[in-house]
Amino acid sequence: MGVPARPSDRERLAVSRGGAAVPSRLTASWRRSAAYGVSLDEVSPVFAGGVDDGSLFYECGQQVLAGLHETLADEPVSLMLTDGDGLVLSRLCRERVLMQALDDVYLAPGFGYGERDAGTTGLGLALADRAPSLVRADQHYCTKLWGYTCAAVPVSDPVTGALVGTVNLTTWSQQSYNLLLALAQMAAENTAALMLARGRGRTPRPVARGEVFRVRYARADDEQPPELGVGWRAALAEVETALSAGRVVGVVGEPGTGKTALLAAALGSVRPHDRVLTARPPQPRDADSWLALWAPELGKANTSIVVGRVDTLPSWAAAELARLVADTPSSGLAMTAQDPAGVPAPLHALIDTVVEVPALRNRLDDVLPLARWIGAALRGREVRFTPAAARALTSFHWPGNVTQLREVVRAAVARADVVDARHLPAEVFSGASRRLTRIETVEREEIVRCLTEGMTAAQAATRLGMSRATIYRRIAHYGIRTPVPE
Repeated sequence: MGVPARPSDRERLAVSRGGAAVPSRLTASWRRSAAYGVSLDEVSPVFAGGVDDGSLFYECGQQVLAGLHETLADEPVSLMLTDGDGLVLSRLCRERVLMQALDDVYLAPGFGYGERDAGTTGLGLALADRAPSLVRADQHYCTKLWGYTCAAVPVSDPVTGALVGTVNLTTWSQQSYNLLLALAQMAAENTAALMLARGRGRTPRPVARGEVFRVRYARADDEQPPELGVGWRAALAEVETALSAGRVVGVVGEPGTGKTALLAAALGSVRPHDRVLTARPPQPRDADSWLALWAPELGKANTSIVVGRVDTLPSWAAAELARLVADTPSSGLAMTAQDPAGVPAPLHALIDTVVEVPALRNRLDDVLPLARWIGAALRGREVRFTPAAARALTSFHWPGNVTQLREVVRAAVARADVVDARHLPAEVFSGASRRLTRIETVEREEIVRCLTEGMTAAQAATRLGMSRATIYRRIAHYGIRTPVPE
């Protein structure tokens, strides 16, 4: 077991072998590898055993790589998928010598090859920085991997934006690598596109363009949510207590639960004269300019900063932000994240208090107050909900939380100031546990439309050209919960 080299030693070694300066992303990865205790001389990843071969990512990624593999039949290239933690899920390669060599360094299905396990590699760096990465020969942390060149590109779920894994192409270090990263990029993009196509009508997540941060005053009452239930109030009180004590707060929870809104409300109470800068997560390639644009605001008088979704930040950006905060007394920093375990270590070490915002399905008493508040904000006047609409809203499970509620209310108040069940989208009445095809979605919407107009199931069947038995089967199949008159 070798002693991990100091970053300066590694940099001098790379310069002496390659004659070029070492990119900062590599030196940062080397430092992390050394901190993780990765051996410089031996690669010994953990064997996890079985892999998840039933996911949409695996299914689509395998199909894309199989097609690419056919076009590279005579090339000494291994094509791999890993999950979001660096666990190798699959490997395609026809050259026996390369296959055996990869087996010798355990770059095979079932082994973990993230930075913590194998140090600096293409796939480990792609996952850490959430950016396409090429690691050649002696740029690897472990000397056992210096015989390879690895190109890896992260793949995110096209709907949720969650990091699901990487596409990784590995060849011998003496081979030409000019096109390797481009091929990996193409395979990753095709995998994400196929995931969207097979997701049965899923809508891709919008990519933020141009809006880096937002500044407002914490005391702006018109931006605060209404008085909500016990779950929200408990989380709000916990955040207020921590902020009053000068602690750095991390607010966590599912996407769309209102983490930033909770912090804004707490800051409005604790620091009513502060201006609040909300820094939205950047695309990984934009992280450098993202930091440069708003980081100078750290430590300014009467300024609080909320950094959103820090669990999606590239490792180097998280480390740089942590350094800036450490060098700036009284920075007034708060953070949000979906998963506290995913917060990069440098930022995790700064957080004094973690507060979870409950999912909307666990605080259904908040649905109607939020719906009325959202509706009034959108229409500029009071919006009412009939008892039928209120029952539908409060019986739905809200997988998209407040973000989904906002879209449902937006669609409804565009049609009426008094919202009835018939004004609500069909999704509110469905308990379907899987994604529907477009034909199924249209059928569900037509059934819901008929029922919310007051038709009985028999009348709806006649209108839609179905038998009574069929429409009852379809109601059960889609989990439609609208009261059906008899």
